[in-house]
Amino acid sequence: MHHDIKRLVFTGHAVRQMFARNISSDDVQAVIAGGKPVAEYPDDQPLPSRLILGFVHDRPIHVVLAYDEESQTGYVVTAYEPDPDLWTDDLTARKES
Repeated sequence: MHHDIKRLVFTGHAVRQMFARNISSDDVQAVIAGGKPVAEYPDDQPLPSRLILGFVHDRPIHVVLAYDEESQTGYVVTAYEPDPDLWTDDLTARKES
């Protein structure tokens, strides 16, 4: 499910989260361009989304990206630094609680 994103839109939630976590839009774009998808959420509404893991200056960042195929628009839902207490060592799966 690799997409040609013609337009990237940051949701209000994503912008607030990025600001609070000191993650720039350049960081997010680098993760989307070079990161690896670690989870797919095809049933997400209103659009299917995926979780992407990337590293920016050795800092791990998760980006949740929804994609509208019709308009070829990517929507950044949120971006955050995964908490090692909640994620497996490779940061690709949530730990079992």
